[in-house]
Amino acid sequence: MNLDLSHEQELIVSMVRRFVREEILPLELNLDPDADEISAEDKARLVKKTKSMGLYGLDIPPEYGGPEIDLVTRTLLAIEMSQHRAGLYAPCYGTFGGAGLAQLFEATDDQKERYLHPTLRGEKRGFFGLSEPSGGSDPARAIQTKAIADGKDWIINGSKLWISGADKADFGLVFARTDTDKGRNGVTCFIVDTDTPGFHVRRVVHTLRSAHYATELQFTDMRIPSSNILGELNKGFAIANDRLTRQRIPYAAGCIGVAIKANEMALEYVPQRETFGAPLSSRQAIQWMLVDNEIDIKQSIWITLEAAHKANQGLPYRKEAAMAKLVASEAGGRVVDRCMQMFGGLGVAKDLPLERWFREMRIRRIGEGPSEVQRHVIARELLGSSLR
Repeated sequence: MNLDLSHEQELIVSMVRRFVREEILPLELNLDPDADEISAEDKARLVKKTKSMGLYGLDIPPEYGGPEIDLVTRTLLAIEMSQHRAGLYAPCYGTFGGAGLAQLFEATDDQKERYLHPTLRGEKRGFFGLSEPSGGSDPARAIQTKAIADGKDWIINGSKLWISGADKADFGLVFARTDTDKGRNGVTCFIVDTDTPGFHVRRVVHTLRSAHYATELQFTDMRIPSSNILGELNKGFAIANDRLTRQRIPYAAGCIGVAIKANEMALEYVPQRETFGAPLSSRQAIQWMLVDNEIDIKQSIWITLEAAHKANQGLPYRKEAAMAKLVASEAGGRVVDRCMQMFGGLGVAKDLPLERWFREMRIRRIGEGPSEVQRHVIARELLGSSLR
């Protein structure tokens, strides 16, 4: 793996870095510290700009109108796009677009016409319904929502938890058990319209995330046609797992970007702040914090880029993606924590983005699969069938 950026990568990374510095950071000066949206006017203006840059819809395959960007470059851009106050969960406030539910790229032509294309045009919004109250770390075995065949339809009963955006969505992907004896090989993915009788948003669940909440869903005798099965019967978990594995790489990159920005802030601050007649930067304790930050950041970058490189090459990368997510989320949390300590009282004030990053970085050790599950994935890849 060549760690030197190509000329094209340098140009694209520099362009996105300038976009964040000149367009996003000035907007945040006038936003609530916990905001995760910008005005419709500002968003329209910036979307127009990202389209002119040729970078709108970064996660959309080129055949559907997205830019021709490989995963290594996408990872580098994710690092840049997260370097602002809302960058962890609202990188550049969505002005670079997105692919929506990436699983829909595997849909039938009819399903693409009804769901994928309207999503890409911004006409529909979807949600991803995998986790349940019974557990989210091992969803294939924890799924208790059941779908029972009834002629050409399926009747779904059950519930989902920690589902983002379901109360504002037009449809969603709901994973239900269609064979009780096959574990992860007995789960099917259904495309569900939110106006279907029997679909209920039971409640919203507030978390540490700023200006965000999740939902709990309830399905009561919800009738879904067989034509709304995504992929193959009993093969739904494979659809979810493949995409989740790939998503862990830019997810890790977002953690790295925040860590980089926090460390830059600390490096600028500690030579200026004096204690007991000398700058903070002269204190060995502070120097070692900065050194540990640099090590955590570099380690996270190399591991994440290796995962992206292997994915680009078509090589197995499940272990590397798990390592990237594990290392970057934990290291990023440590970096932000150290920077808060260096800033003292100012570090926990909403004047700076550190306290928001601290809260949201804590979630990253759970979201997209907790650290313990990533370690289990890595161990399973190392030891093989003895742990399966």
